[in-house]
Parts: sequence; C-alpha cells; structure tokens
Amino acid sequence: MRIGISVISHQGQNIWQNGLGQNIIFLARLFQRLPFVRGVTLIDVGDQGVMPEQVDTATLGLTVMSQREASDQVDVIIEMAGALDTQWLALMRARGKKAVYYCCGHPFAGLAEPAVFEKPSHFSRADRCDEIWSLPEYRLFASFQRTLHRCPVFTVPYLWHPQFVRQRIAEVETQGYRFGWEAARAKSTAGGAHKGLSVAIFEPNISVAKTSTISMLACDEAYRADRSSIEAMHVLNTLHMANHPTMLHLANSLDLVREHKSTFHGRHDIVGFMVQHADTVVSHQWTNDQNYSYLDALSGDYPLIHNSEWLKEFGAGYYYPEFDAVQGGAQLRHALAHHDAGLVDYHSASQRVFDAVDPFAAHNLQGYADRLLDLCRDTDFVDGRH
Repeated sequence: MRIGISVISHQGQNIWQNGLGQNIIFLARLFQRLPFVRGVTLIDVGDQGVMPEQVDTATLGLTVMSQREASDQVDVIIEMAGALDTQWLALMRARGKKAVYYCCGHPFAGLAEPAVFEKPSHFSRADRCDEIWSLPEYRLFASFQRTLHRCPVFTVPYLWHPQFVRQRIAEVETQGYRFGWEAARAKSTAGGAHKGLSVAIFEPNISVAKTSTISMLACDEAYRADRSSIEAMHVLNTLHMANHPTMLHLANSLDLVREHKSTFHGRHDIVGFMVQHADTVVSHQWTNDQNYSYLDALSGDYPLIHNSEWLKEFGAGYYYPEFDAVQGGAQLRHALAHHDAGLVDYHSASQRVFDAVDPFAAHNLQGYADRLLDLCRDTDFVDGRH
C-alpha cells in the first residue's frame, strides 16, 4: 500500500516550532519499515511545498506533493497536520481509498477553548474519515470522539526518536556549547561555588492543557523553602501574555520575581536554550502527559520535575501529583540534593521510556502494522495491486 500523511508548510517554518512536525517524520519512517508499504508521501496543505530545513526528505526517501498531485499516488490518507480538503477526501474515499484522522492535539480543549476564549478555530467535517487514531494520552476522550465523528477510534503507539535532538546538539557544539546535565553543572559550579538550579519551563501557554502556572508556583515553593535551591527561573512562551493582568498579578506575587531571579522569554528550542541558560526542567500538564519536551530533557539527563502519570510508570524524572505545587517544589529540592548520586538509575529509567517509544521497536512496528491491515482488510492494497 501507499501512504500519504498531511503536513502544513509555511514561511519561516522550523521543526522545533511544535512536536507535530517531528511526529509526522517519526511515523513516516516507521511506515517505511513495514514490508507491505510501497511508499510514503507527505501531502502538503500549506504554501511552501517543502519541509523545514531540518528535514532532508531526499535522504529520508520522502516525497512532498500537493493534494491534487497525490490523488493517484496514495491508497491510505492520514490527516495529521493541517486540514485536508473534505471534498477531496470524499472523492478519494469514493474511489476506494481509506482516510484516517490521526489525533495529535487535545480533542476536547481544541473544541471548547475557541468558543470559551473567542480564539480562531477550524473544525472540519466530522464524518470525513474511516477511522480515528489517537495517542494514548487522549484515550479518555475516545467515546467523545467516536460519537462526534461517527467512526471507530483506536489508540496507537506514541513515537519519539532522538534524531532531531542529536542534529541540534551537533549544531550547538559547533558554537562551543555542550548539551546535558553534567556539562551544565560543570559550567554552573566553575570555580568551586555550588549554585542552585537554573530552571526552564517550556509549556506553550496556548491551552489549559499545558501552562506554566503550576510550574512557576512549584519553583517559588522550592525557593521559599530554601533560598539557595533556585538560582534562576526561566519561563518560556510567555511574551504574548506579558501584559495580561492575571499573568502580571501571578508573577508579581512570587518571591522569585520580586527578588529578580526570574526571566520571561518567547519560544526557543530546548537544546539551544538549555545549553545557554538552564540545567533543570519543571513542567505541568492536564490530560496531556506525553510531550516531546519531556523526552528531549531526559535525553540530556536533566532533572525533569513533572506530573505525568505516563512517565511515572517508568520511574522516569521526578514526579509530583496532579496540581500539587508544594510537592513539585519538594521534588525540585530533592533533585538538587540527589540527582548526581542517582544519575545512573535516572538514565536507566529514561532509557526505558525511549525504548517504549522507539519508532523502530518491534512492538511499535507491529502496532501500526496491525492497525493498517485492519483498516484495509476489505481492500487489495496490501498485495500491491493498487
């Protein structure tokens, strides 16, 4: 079978703008490993016709096409980034093709927040696909999606690979920077002085699912308990809220802000930011506990303070429950005191996570193979006659 995955190109695009662009590449590379897949096409619904510069499509064996160009080149269509034209999807399905909506964004927040906060939104025709594939973190919303879209909903494996992190590490090394906990702490303690943690908070702050609020409170909790525990707090993706009264009130209530230990930033990639400014990541999410920023941080052995039940199952990072900022602060101080001594076990736990999400691991290859074969059970795509 031939598979097409939707992408959306735009001017100034960068693979680090969000995790979705990386997810598409990981999925495409997995499909290429399946023996019954003849080719993978990226169907561009944007305006550039190319992928970001970090993605070498020629080396990866991927072709970028428009919807019209892809009409006779794909058997299975996966809407992943950007919305495919519903009339085109209807035509393709009428021709016997299969269409899947791969849900990578929060199913409920994506519908509720635009109405509540008067944000721009897009909702495509609900019945445009044969199946919905959803990440494990969204399994709570399966029945909601099944009712709304009137088709089966299946949970598919979560995928991540360090290829883009390694690529970015190689780039920063040419500028004299080193990525990772040991390099960061060696730099911060140069001269023999033991400093507190320099914390980065990477939540995007565009949805209630991932915001910096609890992370900021956890940092301040640690700082109030022990002034030496936090050297600096860097809160990213906040410039668009800089003048919001609620954000100003929250920030000005924190000791870290009042004592000039905090900086608020725009968006930065995690590798480039960590090698210059931070050695620890504090995070928070609601029903969104699988995030690439977590895996990027763990790949550098940085202390990751998180409330992800998914990571907790592997014993990875430093877990605090739900919205408990007090426990988050306690875990920050625990990391400062014990991270070096427990680094071997910490690395091993992170590796268990990486093994679980590896696109080329047998269990993930089999999971997607089974899903595709079931989707196409009433077609002849698999034997190559299409």
